Amino acid sequence: MRQITLPGDPPIEVALRVSRQARRLSLRVSRLDGRVSLTLPRGARLGEARAFLADREDWIRGHLEATPPAVILRPGGTVLFEGRPLPLVASGGRTARLGDGVITLPLAAPEKTGARVAALFKQEARARLSAATARHGAALGRAPAALTLRDTRSRWGSCSAEGRLMFSWRLVMAPPEVLDYVAAHEVAHLAEMNHSRAFWDQVERLMPGYQPHRLWLRKNGALLHAYQFRE
Repeated sequence: MRQITLPGDPPIEVALRVSRQARRLSLRVSRLDGRVSLTLPRGARLGEARAFLADREDWIRGHLEATPPAVILRPGGTVLFEGRPLPLVASGGRTARLGDGVITLPLAAPEKTGARVAALFKQEARARLSAATARHGAALGRAPAALTLRDTRSRWGSCSAEGRLMFSWRLVMAPPEVLDYVAAHEVAHLAEMNHSRAFWDQVERLMPGYQPHRLWLRKNGALLHAYQFRE
């Protein structure tokens, strides 16, 4: 995949992708991290792509302005955990730990804060998601084959045909009921591998009144992805 730059203040990097299936130029600005990509049909010229981007520059910049700015984690800052901003406090120890309304960090190597907090969040996310999927699985009468965590960009969870559940560990940053909704959503797929009315009936049975939690994730998902856990 190559990139071109849309000039301006600031300049914008645009990833180009050629698709055999594409019949026209297609522009996308990621709601999660503001990445701009342009899909081209085979045979499209670079000049055509540049003209297309220039014509839509105001639209691109408008979407980028709505994208939350990246948050670099350092001692003295904060990070979302279970829907609340927790202070990051350097106070010794060898790993990041949950304290009384704070996250404590080692004194050395503050540049490793992101990686340390990510390790803590993965541990906490696994505990919460394991408990939630076990509870919803028992209510449904189905047990998942496995549970894995990833830092996914396009989805918060998934269920394979073999019953393997995958979740984004960033869900631990959302309010607990939002994490619980995603767990219920994926467990419901163990019975209905689709998004039919029958599927949503299963979700409602597992978590009555799930709709506000689904809406929270739609509105705030980009904020969860604004936090940078890698240097």
